Amino acid sequence: MKKRVFIIHGWESSPESNWFPWAKRELEKLGYEVTVPVMPTPMFPKKEEWVEYIKKLVRAPDKEMLLMGHSLGVIAILRYLESLENEERINKAILVAGFSESIKFPVVENFFQPPLNYEKIKTKASDFIIIHSDNDPYVPLIYAETMKEKLNGKLTVISGGGHLNYENGTFELPLILEKIK
Repeated sequence: MKKRVFIIHGWESSPESNWFPWAKRELEKLGYEVTVPVMPTPMFPKKEEWVEYIKKLVRAPDKEMLLMGHSLGVIAILRYLESLENEERINKAILVAGFSESIKFPVVENFFQPPLNYEKIKTKASDFIIIHSDNDPYVPLIYAETMKEKLNGKLTVISGGGHLNYENGTFELPLILEKIK
């Protein structure tokens, strides 16, 4: 069975932006089956729509599967993991420039109610890899530190990386390949 990777973009984003096309190409070279979907209504995202869409794409989660998210894609992945049934698990969640607590942007506030069940979520992946920058203008580093603590994750901080997106020239993110191997 081919190892699957799903890369979930963030708010106001698309599969063609940031480091996603590069990651898809590089992971496919390593033999992964990679899906980078267009998430529903990326300008006005709704938690339920995003979680249901991820469920539909993934179908049956398995212990070889990787979920990778950027920005709002991170909380979407955490909400998806929270929705998994008893024995359903994945291998790794790679959470880039993300957050699990409110960042006070009204259009995405629906992702934070009710509060996340971290105890359940951390049983749904064998590894939580958190990648964040020390100068993210949208998501301060404290959000990554909170996820690290609440998910028993491993945090890598990139110096001067901004939001790790096109705005600061992040079109490749070799660190994710290191973390997968």
